[in-house]
Amino acid sequence: MHELAICQSLLNQVEDIALQHQAETVSSITLGIGPLSGVESQLLINAYSIASAGTVAEQAKLIIEILPIRVSCSECGNESEAQANKLICKSCGNWRTTLVSGDEMLLMSLDLETFDQAEEKVLH
Repeated sequence: MHELAICQSLLNQVEDIALQHQAETVSSITLGIGPLSGVESQLLINAYSIASAGTVAEQAKLIIEILPIRVSCSECGNESEAQANKLICKSCGNWRTTLVSGDEMLLMSLDLETFDQAEEKVLH
């Protein structure tokens, strides 16, 4: 299950950001995950509770947003949304497309609790 390794790497990044902002705890983590990323959201959620134990993000809510698959058409030049098993241009129907997004996993935001208890939102 590579989701555990992904969570551990994510939490290293979250802890570094929390330290930079002098945060005591992290209250929420928002991730954007593309359907073609190879990351299973439910497995990531399950692994998160194990990986976050004893970290600054132990009590943080993990929020996952599914990002759209987008392709760019080499024929008409348009960019459009596509389906995982059908990466064709919605404008002209061409199959010669380039994947623009949908294969990524992004740390989109963190909600941090600083030592003075004022909540701070960090966007990435």
